[in-house]
Amino acid sequence: MAFWQRRWQAGLTRLGCVLLGLLLVFSYAPFNQAWLPLPILVAMVWLVQDKNPANAWRLGYYFGLGWFAAGLSWIYVSIDTFGGLHPIATVGILLLLFLYLSLFPALAFWAWRWLTVRVHTQAYWALPLTWLIAETLRGWMLTGFPWLELGYTQTDTWLANYAPWFGGTGITTVLITLALLAVYWLKQRSWHAPALIGALLLMPLLLSQLTSVARTDSSATIGLVQANVNQSIKWDPDQHWPNLSRYLDLSRPLYKDHDVIIWPESAVTMPEPYTDDILAVIHDEMATTETAFITGIIDIDRDHYFNSVIALGQDGADTVGETYHHGHSNRYRKHQLLPIGEFVPFGDLLRPLAPLFNLPMSSFTRGEAVQAPLRAHGWEFATAICYEIAFPGHVRANFTSSTNFLLTVSNDTWFGRSHGPAQHMQIARMRAIELGRPLIRATNSGITAMVDENGEWLARAPQFSSTTLSAAVPLINGLTPYFFWGAYGSWIFALLIAILGALPVVNRRQNK
Repeated sequence: MAFWQRRWQAGLTRLGCVLLGLLLVFSYAPFNQAWLPLPILVAMVWLVQDKNPANAWRLGYYFGLGWFAAGLSWIYVSIDTFGGLHPIATVGILLLLFLYLSLFPALAFWAWRWLTVRVHTQAYWALPLTWLIAETLRGWMLTGFPWLELGYTQTDTWLANYAPWFGGTGITTVLITLALLAVYWLKQRSWHAPALIGALLLMPLLLSQLTSVARTDSSATIGLVQANVNQSIKWDPDQHWPNLSRYLDLSRPLYKDHDVIIWPESAVTMPEPYTDDILAVIHDEMATTETAFITGIIDIDRDHYFNSVIALGQDGADTVGETYHHGHSNRYRKHQLLPIGEFVPFGDLLRPLAPLFNLPMSSFTRGEAVQAPLRAHGWEFATAICYEIAFPGHVRANFTSSTNFLLTVSNDTWFGRSHGPAQHMQIARMRAIELGRPLIRATNSGITAMVDENGEWLARAPQFSSTTLSAAVPLINGLTPYFFWGAYGSWIFALLIAILGALPVVNRRQNK
């Protein structure tokens, strides 16, 4: 009887971990219940704290299954609509992805309990460090998939003030530390825990006053074009000129009173060498009105395809007064390619199996990891294309002290009316907070928006509408601490928590 009772309790605990992971989806955009992560993490720490490493792995794995299944369920939309697979096969592919991603929270909890059981009980405070290690691996292995980092849940709270110092990963470290302190207080009833919780919650209010980032009196008038081209016809060769005409019709009213006009990712679907004539015309028209122009386009260079962004018009060519020519240097080529969507591992094997592995433009070549910023109207734009904005290290590597704006272009039409585009926008806003620069995001169907250096909305276009969006975007002086030390800040933070937590052990040994 005792055996079955233990099995029943174990089953309920695992189910509870799955449910806790499922609930996390409501803490991200568009639901924005930013209070949820803390009680969820407290519950997980409580459940895992007295388990052996093997059981900690299992509970972490079940938690990950719920977390990623709910949080990434929007991927089903693109595979089901464009993948050409039976729904059962679609669910199977997604399940494989969720099973893989769940390895990382399982690893974090396993390593935490292993250190606590095998090294010393004071390794209780090492969970922020083991979590950081696991999340770093998730963002690197198999080209990385860093979506749904816990720090993004706090984009709209005062805890976001940690981001200019320690990045989004630093916010994650704070959340896990708060959960550890809460459980420690529930068990030990020590006054130190609530005091430290209060300090961690109040610290970002002080940090927000210490940054050197400040607005100038100048601004740039920027216009974004959201054409809302249906994904099913976007890559149809017969639709190239009608789609291009739609973009031009929406853009022409913006020419005279905007400094920069921006089109989204791959807005020009005909590869660049075959559209040189029309691009030269656009370049000359905008140069005449002293307007800069940035657009996503496919570039072919010696049989290599690049997902690119180019700048034309005012300050768009290599030298002032020069006409457009293919291959001019004022361009950015995507480096962090999306698996399956932009490159197919084992392509010769997988492409014949289903349309999912043979999507249009799924054979891109990587651009360089670090590239010169785009120049437009005398300003510099640190650029990231679509999926790249989820890689904070990549965005920071392409940011310089003279960068004026962060720019990301995307095409989230693949994901319909799911919560995927809202998560994507939330991730992009965190990059603005980390680096203290306004972020401009142009998409085909939404979310097209501009936010300031604090991630606050300047303007936002309605989704799934053919429209334009304009805003006066402030120019910023100063650099954030995160620009200088990047992810090292969150690593030092996590190490300090682990070391300071172990100090009582050192003191006791010295007394002995």
